[in-house]
Amino acid sequence: MAWFHRPKYTIIKRTSGKPEAAKIPEGMWVKCEKCDTILLKKDLDDNMNICPKCGFHGRISAKKRVEFTVDAGTFQPMFENIRPVDFLDFPQYKEKLESAEKKTGLSESVITGKGKINGMEVALAVTDFSFMGGSLGSVMGERITSLIETAIRERLPVIIISASGGGARMHEGIVSLMQMAKISAGLAKFSDAGLPYISVLTDPTGGGVTASFAMLGDMNIAEPGALIMFAGPRVIEGTIKQKLPAGFQRSEFLLEHGMIDMIVNRKEMKDVIYNVLSNIKSPKNYAGR
Repeated sequence: MAWFHRPKYTIIKRTSGKPEAAKIPEGMWVKCEKCDTILLKKDLDDNMNICPKCGFHGRISAKKRVEFTVDAGTFQPMFENIRPVDFLDFPQYKEKLESAEKKTGLSESVITGKGKINGMEVALAVTDFSFMGGSLGSVMGERITSLIETAIRERLPVIIISASGGGARMHEGIVSLMQMAKISAGLAKFSDAGLPYISVLTDPTGGGVTASFAMLGDMNIAEPGALIMFAGPRVIEGTIKQKLPAGFQRSEFLLEHGMIDMIVNRKEMKDVIYNVLSNIKSPKNYAGR
């Protein structure tokens, strides 16, 4: 038996002339978006989608975020029955929702639930850019606010991991904008209860999400190189007719200008969150034990 794994491919030879090159299995190799290094996709996946050469943090799904953040087998999804409705009869909105659900396997742009981080129970929400840009709509607002209210009752810390470059969802009009105030009000009530909220900002976080709950954490933590903004750099440059500074709106720029508290490598995020929560208050006091 061969000691190495032999990929499945075929070599096609011509009857005359030079033989054709081997057919590489589709999707087996990927190129780093930053350094252009060609990487084996499996190796990249095993490395949490972080380039082993330059450290670039690629985007990952909300499901993967949950997997990397909480202890195995502890996550309990909540509020999955709250689903989007096309109450404005917005053109092609139903089709876009169906397409996004088929693409991601999610019913909305956020996953909410409870889980444990190194044994500590937490309330967790994770948004997904692949679902309509991770946009903030009525369902995201209701799910996150319901999670916050649950955390208040059960004395749990809240962690929201944002990957929402889509801002407020235009297909729901003013109702989507209302979610900014709704979630922010919920977090104010949560703060009054003396409980800690950690916001984790990943690439990309923008629009109404940045302008509300993503920047309201007791601790705002970002991944390296994450784009964090309200309006995107191209919009700003087109408006002010000026070239923006290098690295503008990236997490390193925001840390330098006091907009976030720290930058943490994805591999270390789980332990950093646990340590921050442990230092704020004794874990046993969160759930009133």
